[in-house]
Amino acid sequence: MAHDILALRARFAHLAEFAWHETWPLSEHQAEAAVLLPVRSAENGLQVLLTRRTDHLNHHAGQISFPGGRREEADTSLIQTALRESQEEIGLDPACVEVLGVLPEFGTPSGFRITPVVGLLLGDPALRLDDFEVAEVFEVPLEFLLQRENYQLHRVRWREGERRVHAVPHGGRFIWGATAGILAMFAAFLLDDVTKAPQGRAG
Repeated sequence: MAHDILALRARFAHLAEFAWHETWPLSEHQAEAAVLLPVRSAENGLQVLLTRRTDHLNHHAGQISFPGGRREEADTSLIQTALRESQEEIGLDPACVEVLGVLPEFGTPSGFRITPVVGLLLGDPALRLDDFEVAEVFEVPLEFLLQRENYQLHRVRWREGERRVHAVPHGGRFIWGATAGILAMFAAFLLDDVTKAPQGRAG
């Protein structure tokens, strides 16, 4: 279990063996996107950085998310997409990110195939938020995200019927949807056993 930087780096040596199926259907017709899942080492352990979107946006206003967005034609890879979007949204210098690996794609009902790029933040990089898009950046302890009892499962109705959606409340914030689903996938990978993954409590 990856509780420190050395263990985290070592775990990513086995990324090719990991598969994840708790996602909305994936299709080649979906738009490509990438997010950065930033991990920072702090005195109280590893922390995962998340953002809260501003309330005036037309899409996903006020929601908790990772920095990231749609792939642009100039992007040479989805890793570059995640790093570029992170620099634009929260002012994170790509030179301050050690890319550890890329998790399996995650589909969304809004028509995107999201590639989560896991990156270790080097040192304590200064951030500069895009005030139009990002209301705040906050941290959630990785240890908290590895505990299955902290996850919930909600059933939502969609075009094809009902689907299960992850949620993980923390610190008065409600993390749900694709963000919570990617966190559950990340936890499953670090726990080294999908059967022990945080599947959540029905809600």
